[in-house]
Amino acid sequence: MENSLPFDTPSPKESCDTPLSNGTFYSNANSPSDSCVKPLCDMISENDNHFNAGIKYVSSEGEALVCGWGGFTPNCLQFFNKPKGVLFFLCVASFLQGMTVNGFINTVITSIERRFDLQSYESGLIASSYDIAACVCLTFVSYFGGNGHKPRWLGWGVLIMGIGSIVFALPQFTTSQYEVHFSEDLGMCSSNQSMRCSESVSSLSNYRFVFMLGQFLHGIGATPLYTLGVTYLDENVKSNYSPVYIGTKLTFVANYVISGSQRYIVMRVSEAHQLKDDSQKTASDPDFGKTVKDLPLSVLLLLKNPTFIFLCLAGATEATLIAGMSTFGPKFLESQFSLSASEAATLFGYLVVPAGGGGTFLGGFIVNKFKLRCSGIIKFCLFCTLSSLLAIFIFFIDCPNMPMAGVTQMYDRSVLLQGHLNLSAPCNVDCGCLREMYSPVCGNDDIMYYSPCHAGCKQVSTSHESGKKIYHECSCILESASPSSGLATAGKCSSSCERRTLLLLFIFVVILFTFLSSIPALTATLRCVPDRQRSFALGIQWIVVRTLGGIPGPIAFGSMIDKSCLLWQNQCGEQGSCFVYQNFAMSRYTLTAGLIYKVMGSLFFLLSCLLYKPPPSESIPGSSNTSENGNCDLQKRKCLHQSQDNV
Repeated sequence: MENSLPFDTPSPKESCDTPLSNGTFYSNANSPSDSCVKPLCDMISENDNHFNAGIKYVSSEGEALVCGWGGFTPNCLQFFNKPKGVLFFLCVASFLQGMTVNGFINTVITSIERRFDLQSYESGLIASSYDIAACVCLTFVSYFGGNGHKPRWLGWGVLIMGIGSIVFALPQFTTSQYEVHFSEDLGMCSSNQSMRCSESVSSLSNYRFVFMLGQFLHGIGATPLYTLGVTYLDENVKSNYSPVYIGTKLTFVANYVISGSQRYIVMRVSEAHQLKDDSQKTASDPDFGKTVKDLPLSVLLLLKNPTFIFLCLAGATEATLIAGMSTFGPKFLESQFSLSASEAATLFGYLVVPAGGGGTFLGGFIVNKFKLRCSGIIKFCLFCTLSSLLAIFIFFIDCPNMPMAGVTQMYDRSVLLQGHLNLSAPCNVDCGCLREMYSPVCGNDDIMYYSPCHAGCKQVSTSHESGKKIYHECSCILESASPSSGLATAGKCSSSCERRTLLLLFIFVVILFTFLSSIPALTATLRCVPDRQRSFALGIQWIVVRTLGGIPGPIAFGSMIDKSCLLWQNQCGEQGSCFVYQNFAMSRYTLTAGLIYKVMGSLFFLLSCLLYKPPPSESIPGSSNTSENGNCDLQKRKCLHQSQDNV
């Protein structure tokens, strides 16, 4: 800055929107964490109007802070050169990322399993590939990107994410068109039914590696978005507005979990956890973190911060449940309520969008509304976790399986021992039914059958009203006046579970309180570490969250769901995907996992609150109001000014 340029002394009514920086710090400036401990400037009289014209903001490299692409910086783009502008583009990018990874992919997991002959743990591995990539890149991106040009890192990340989506969609165009391997008459009773194994068994399961590659690219591209994007927003707004801005951004992501304008940086009061040896002051050096040699010390400072460590562990426990349920939540509803895959995905969306999105935004709003400090934020997170812990007991409730002949009960409605399938009965013994042909039908006796053949059906027609196939002369359907008049409809029997509304209500509550703590927990992480370590701290936190939560979550939940399977696909002796799950076992497994991780999360939040040691400045009268209220009037703050030459 030129020595002739004076300071700006904005009025309280003046807008605080200032040009954005590229995310780097001045190399010769005081640390932001020391901004209210060390005097910034010498005391001047209120009548001195020497510093009243304005500040010209420049980056540490001396480049102009303008929006554009290289040398292309038209004036029309400068409208976005403010926090609200970057918030808009981050929201768009976050919306696309969340819609793709947490929306499209998770809702078609069941269809992908059946189309490509995958088991649940294999589809869980596809979902986890996103987090594996994030873990690989997080240290590099958060450390070097945190001290580099953040917008450029964000731009490249979004581009890589787009490439990942193209790769993930490739199997749709490179595989042959999906065709049913048997004719309409082949699935009926009394037909010459045979199928060679070469026609039944396919190598489509190898496409799981293509899906994993697409998810891997998604994870690489999204890494800057949820680390550098969050800190870039936090750097460019007042501290009490930060949770609202970040909450607004992450609201567009639903499971998105979540430092620069120097005007707001110097106005902050540091809330970093105070170490016993005061070694956190090392991070106040303006040149700290600019070279690789500082990386081990930077990691050590974070490891010595117990509040940060337990916040990371708490985030990992929450991430395990979020990743597991977001991947297999639709399958849970599909099994419990006997829905189709599309119906289950739509219903799950009705739960997640208002509960997850609303909870994310509401969490940031509450922190801003009540101006919570770091310790208060952690207590609020503990309250949310305990509330969701109580609500998770709803998984004691389950909807009974729809009766299925030969799977959940015998054909004569007698008890069938669990795990002992018996699809043959005197009514279909002469039909020559094939195990490879799974096409469930619902008889007019409200019992499901493995296929029209297994129901003993001999004729088929199409309903003009619903367009569904109607099977006639089904010899295994008992409630008909005569065996030849039994009817069956293509598809599953609809569930009439009386507990459906109650179960959905409490699942909504669990999702709401889980996401209600996401932004506060992220805000607490940003505040409990020195300002210069914020990007790196988020990177380390997400490594812990992904490694201990995001990666094992879908795999563990997939294996858990596989254990509750009653009927596996059989392709010439090879096990494929699961056709029917036991609802009771699925609910109990979900309850057990939920209780374990919610109890652990509550414990970690409690420990982070008890071990948090705020800085002495937090108890200084007036300093809290200055930082939290984000007053733009520097004259009212009576800020101590430094000499003009130092600026």
